[in-house]
Amino acid sequence: KLRQDAVAGLTVGLMVIPQGLAYAHVAELPVQYGLYSAFMGPFVYCLLGTSKDASLGPPPSCRCSPPPTTRLRESRRTVYAVLMCFACGIVQFLLLGAMRLGVIVNFISLPVVSGFTTSAAVTIAWSQVKSLLGLRGISNWLPLSVYEICRDIGRTKVWDLTLGLSCMALLLVLMKIQRDISKASRIDATEDGDVHLGVRSSRAFLAIVCSGRNALIVACASLVAFSLKSVDLGDKLTLTQKVDSRLPPFRPPAFQLMNGTQVVRDFWQIVGDIGIGFAVVPFIGLVESIAIARVFARSGNYRIDASQELIAIGLSNLAGSFVSSYPVTGSFTRLGC
Repeated sequence: KLRQDAVAGLTVGLMVIPQGLAYAHVAELPVQYGLYSAFMGPFVYCLLGTSKDASLGPPPSCRCSPPPTTRLRESRRTVYAVLMCFACGIVQFLLLGAMRLGVIVNFISLPVVSGFTTSAAVTIAWSQVKSLLGLRGISNWLPLSVYEICRDIGRTKVWDLTLGLSCMALLLVLMKIQRDISKASRIDATEDGDVHLGVRSSRAFLAIVCSGRNALIVACASLVAFSLKSVDLGDKLTLTQKVDSRLPPFRPPAFQLMNGTQVVRDFWQIVGDIGIGFAVVPFIGLVESIAIARVFARSGNYRIDASQELIAIGLSNLAGSFVSSYPVTGSFTRLGC
């Protein structure tokens, strides 16, 4: 059991690195903010959460930031995202968890959550088409981006498209191999007779490789980019700009947008910019997290405490906002459900 937990923890830890970078990019934040959001949540949740299998981390949607139509400089978006994380913690912990209101999650309609998740998936998938094609200057508003991508399709960067499609194909192949290995292992478990040691070892090795497929593909793609840059072909690919490698400073979130000593946007103006997101984001995050925890609880034959989950998730977001995290939640994609 300990070995299985160690492998699972290592696998999720490897997976969350490329996922965090990618999700921060989707949210139009500096990519290091995805890493900031990946480490505080698990520390807090492992002490307070009631699901032994769930893991908190950066979510696979850009709902933590202002609407795509809101034109903000990158520095401003980070302020909005971190403040949203703080607001999520306040709502989830103080307004819901501390008052033991976890039962209200049962009254949130599953079709509502499913509809939101589906719409977010469509929006996120389409928002990455411009990056896959290597196009710049494309609007974030979905209807307009469809027109602009079709208009500029002739400016597609072949190297970006080739590398992107290759990574997608490799991901699909590794996913199929993992499913085939799991199926073969289940069949062998139901049949009499021993499986050769070499076969078991090969399956175990491939299972570990396939589980860490995201990290593996990021490493391979990085190697390709490094190789091209070393032979003066780095301009063929659109590369991530310089990433701040330092740990984030421990400080409270900014409640104002400042330009030197001048207040550009005060707290209530920021609240007006984000709008209903201050109410919607905390609820969507907790519903997703508790839904994931319940899936694992049913399969593992144990129970979770919804109110305690709210406390754990809320404190994770509160603590995360002090290390420049944006809102965290559970994720089916990270846990392989």
